[in-house]
Amino acid sequence: MISLAAFDMAGTTINDGGAVYRALEDSVTEAGVAVSPENLQTWMGAEKREAITALIELGGGVADEDLVGATFARFRALLDEYYTAEPPTPVDGVPEAIAALQSAGIKVALTTGFSREVAEGILAGLGWTVGPADATETGASAPAGSVRVDALSCGDDVAAGRPAPFMIHRVMEATGVTDVANVLVAGDTAVDVRSGLNSGAAISIGVLSGKLDRASLEAERPTAVLDSVAAIPEYLGV
Repeated sequence: MISLAAFDMAGTTINDGGAVYRALEDSVTEAGVAVSPENLQTWMGAEKREAITALIELGGGVADEDLVGATFARFRALLDEYYTAEPPTPVDGVPEAIAALQSAGIKVALTTGFSREVAEGILAGLGWTVGPADATETGASAPAGSVRVDALSCGDDVAAGRPAPFMIHRVMEATGVTDVANVLVAGDTAVDVRSGLNSGAAISIGVLSGKLDRASLEAERPTAVLDSVAAIPEYLGV
């Protein structure tokens, strides 16, 4: 019985038009380091300071504290610029899927390699909220189009980002779920799947709403590969 579904943000529940990819690549390139598509994909979904450090080193640079800090600041500025030009939107069918899962008694949490400040800004722009359900509010009386998730864990909340399992364990703690056998994890990147597997979650799903194709996700040996988080209620039979 699944009691918690933990979903990635960009590319999984939120469509950002690939802005994270562009901001990460552009910030490291502006630092004077070439970024290969393969290395960029490998580090998508990871905590962004860790990703920047790895990409600089993979490109032959020296990832000292000053360079990583400056590149991360540039990443943040570029991401804000790209999101201002093209604001993120929910992936089609995801708000309805979240509501269906919660109606079935399954808590829904978000995990992300973004810092908390960035993640909360994105959610605020979408009008999504984080926190327990109001006992006085039913799904029918919630504002039309609103999305509430039960918990959020970000890259700067934990000792190590994906593929470490700590963000998943953090949202388990936040939602009072004590058994990984009751957890489903879903994301659009290789490290999302690995993080789910490393957490011991009963189900770790790769979704095709991001940049990775089916073969690349299946190579990570997920429980299943689905078109989108929108398909998860049907997958669970709720």
